[in-house]
Amino acid sequence: MPVSYEQKPLLGKLTLTSQLSAETGLHVGGGGENLDIGGLDKPVIRDPLTKYPYLPGSSLKGKLRSILERLLNKPLNRPGGSGTWRYESDDLKDGFTEVEEGRFIAYEGARTCQISRLFGSTGGSNFWMPIATAKEEGLYEENKNNPTSEIKNQNCIKINRGRNAPARLIIRDCHLVPESAEKLKQVDTGLYMTEWKFENGIDRVTAAANPRQLERVPAGSKFQFELVYTVENKNQVIEDLQNIAIALAILEDDALGGHGSRGYGKVKFENFRFSYRSLEQYRQMTSTPPGKSALQPLETIPNTQALLDNFGSLSEYVNRLLPGD
Repeated sequence: MPVSYEQKPLLGKLTLTSQLSAETGLHVGGGGENLDIGGLDKPVIRDPLTKYPYLPGSSLKGKLRSILERLLNKPLNRPGGSGTWRYESDDLKDGFTEVEEGRFIAYEGARTCQISRLFGSTGGSNFWMPIATAKEEGLYEENKNNPTSEIKNQNCIKINRGRNAPARLIIRDCHLVPESAEKLKQVDTGLYMTEWKFENGIDRVTAAANPRQLERVPAGSKFQFELVYTVENKNQVIEDLQNIAIALAILEDDALGGHGSRGYGKVKFENFRFSYRSLEQYRQMTSTPPGKSALQPLETIPNTQALLDNFGSLSEYVNRLLPGD
């Protein structure tokens, strides 16, 4: 694999915080270690130090990625777990994934793919790329003895290994806001800060009952949500932020965590706060007067509808702060 000697650009970091509220009981599983008679079948995940329930950033990031893959109509070209398929850019440049012998699916390279540049991409193996592109990217020499084929009117060569693309988007674990934590401590359900949810599956043929007990974070619980977007390309920032905003709005009409089709996991985002710190501001942090963070905030946006309705103001804010070409 050829080595790239070019460092990825860093223009700055844009941070978005919000309050995430559970509108219905929410279950993000932690995987119980013990099987106790009469105990929970599915406990929630908890902080090992405080024992408070929390929402892993990985759960939110995976859900947002899944939403955007459907929004952008990305093809399913990579096998996942449990017989499922998912989308992945097999390389930084466009090419074709061979999903089965003789069947090819076009993918968009991670440099331009709206999904891969946000969430990252793991380079594939044994995919195909136009020969001209492979030569331009320095991938041809090490693969020149590989098979070639005409795919969708392009002369292509099989590439042994694709190149990874790091994510621009960081999503933090969401912890309970202090006020919500104090309220949950007062909940008397027999569980610490959570509730039991008893369900009963009925066999449609024998009518046999299959009772189960799930643990949920109660409706009304509030968490601190935070994501950080690394600004690498000024021309792609607005499109990336717009996709994030739409995904958050769709998530409100979908569900977070397990058992969403049975009413779990309805969430709401409130009080969006954007702030930006440029690379130059990071360099000047040691000389910044006490109490002056040099962060440049945008006025608080109350909810996702207002975020979508006033996206133009966010675009102006970003364009004003980013350096010119």
